[in-house]
Amino acid sequence: MIPSRRRTTLVCSALTLTAILGAPSLLRAARQAGPAAGLRAGQSAAPAKLSASTAKSSAPTRDQFIANLRSHVHHVFVIYQENRSFDSYFGSFPGADNLATAEARAHGFRQWDAIGKTWIVPFPLRAADTLDADHSREALLAKSDHGKMDNFVGYEETNLVNTSGASPQYARQLGLLTMAHEDCHTIPFLWMYAHRFALYDHIFQAMYGPSTPGNIDLIAGQTGLTQAMRHPNQKSKDENSPGEPVIDDEDPHFPPYDTAKAAQATHQYDQTYATLMLSLKGRDAGKDAKVDTGDVKDDIGALARLNHQAVPWAWYQEGFGNGQGNNHPAYIPHHNAPQYFGYIRQNPGMWNGIHDLLDFFSMMQNRQLPAQSVVFVKGGSANPFGWKPANPDARNILGDDDHPGYSDSQLSEALVAKIVNTVARSPYWNDSAIIVLWDDSEGFYDHVPPPQFEPCPDKNPCGDGPRVPLILISPWARSGGVASDPGDHVSFAKFLDVLFNLPPLASLPDEKPYLPQGPRDTLPQLTDLLGGFDPARLAGRRVPIPAADAEIPDSVANKFPPPMTCSQAGVEPIPIPGGLLAPPKDFTNPLP
Repeated sequence: MIPSRRRTTLVCSALTLTAILGAPSLLRAARQAGPAAGLRAGQSAAPAKLSASTAKSSAPTRDQFIANLRSHVHHVFVIYQENRSFDSYFGSFPGADNLATAEARAHGFRQWDAIGKTWIVPFPLRAADTLDADHSREALLAKSDHGKMDNFVGYEETNLVNTSGASPQYARQLGLLTMAHEDCHTIPFLWMYAHRFALYDHIFQAMYGPSTPGNIDLIAGQTGLTQAMRHPNQKSKDENSPGEPVIDDEDPHFPPYDTAKAAQATHQYDQTYATLMLSLKGRDAGKDAKVDTGDVKDDIGALARLNHQAVPWAWYQEGFGNGQGNNHPAYIPHHNAPQYFGYIRQNPGMWNGIHDLLDFFSMMQNRQLPAQSVVFVKGGSANPFGWKPANPDARNILGDDDHPGYSDSQLSEALVAKIVNTVARSPYWNDSAIIVLWDDSEGFYDHVPPPQFEPCPDKNPCGDGPRVPLILISPWARSGGVASDPGDHVSFAKFLDVLFNLPPLASLPDEKPYLPQGPRDTLPQLTDLLGGFDPARLAGRRVPIPAADAEIPDSVANKFPPPMTCSQAGVEPIPIPGGLLAPPKDFTNPLP
């Protein structure tokens, strides 16, 4: 418990940072005064754009903006979900860089289905349960095809047949699945949040790779490039063995594990570079991290000299239980990023921040948050709430972290709603920012070419990989806007650096000598997520968004399928010119 892309075309890109903070050219504001401002339920407003001169005249200075943000936001909740590309969830969301754009037409909108001998274009899918596509590093690099974004169907089919020995019929189903996109008919809660608050449409996964790199990137701004430079013998050799940077899903070096068999398997190396868990400790880092600190000893010294007060953090994950033994069926160890770091796992003063998912709700009910906090919340492979999918053929799919194959989309958005409701019904709502983010793109199609940063040992760019969704839910958010500031998972670290005045991980002495091989949280190319916040709200010129706008009645949130229409969510999907109106007639969506 917590103690007491590169944007393909940036409109008005020459604006100063002051203007950018308020510029709707980067945040397309559909509504600025809340969900009821001139809109009836079910009516979707066209995004409005203000001129650069308007933005300049109305925006505060950056220093004033940050001061206002710090005075209002004291708690950050991160709901870190799994495996969805932006287009697979928001490809028909109005106002976003969606599948209706010219950019989509130029980047993989039509893909060749070699097994079916036909062209495949994006199609809507009203199914909360699907198979799991290939989202390994090799797959994501091949599917993105050097930014052409045109090999999702082809790679999925060919690899399944030639490497996995799957039948052509089965391989084709997965190939077609990569071009599907869901909308408010299937995931109305997520669309409601995106409509009432702020949706970011240019956030990329920071590493081409599966879930583990995405989870580590969130807290470290890298997945081990610093460690690879410091310990060349640990450099990654392939995707089937431990190595730095982390590019695959080996379980952590340290327990607990979900099964006794997993405890005996090959594990990843002990990760030894700086994380947000360390920088948030501030001047207490040396007191709480005493074991396994050889590679961060100078970082700890720098944090002591800065003398910043600690900002308490906690990580709540489904199935963790009491963290003892190796029998945690719903727990997914390779999704627990702090567990990879020996200086967290082996020091009680650090490891005491890790808890079971259910402890989050007890903590909130008992009002045990300190004055400031950062709270990470993750689901798992078997929800503890008794929820079951609406589809009777998918009753064995009980996960709620949104990972295709074992999680149901509607159970997963119900977990998001349960967490958001818990915050909205607490005294912490007015001081909070809730970030809903996904750790990788699942190998599902996305049309925006990712920006490319430092090379990995395999000579390919470490990242960025394809886009993932990010939703900001806060009383201080822009309402009904789409933030197009380009960023990736590391933008979360940049946000905390700004909000809590933390030293960037890349500025710390054990990381800085190896740049650009290391944390990205000083890169100006990446947003710090400030574009999703409303300067007028923070300055007191516009009322905060009330908690009621974030709440979903329990009778709705806990029912499957959810009894919420697109009209009730306040937003309708746009038509996709050239796209299909329904799945291909021979697409059967087989289940695991």
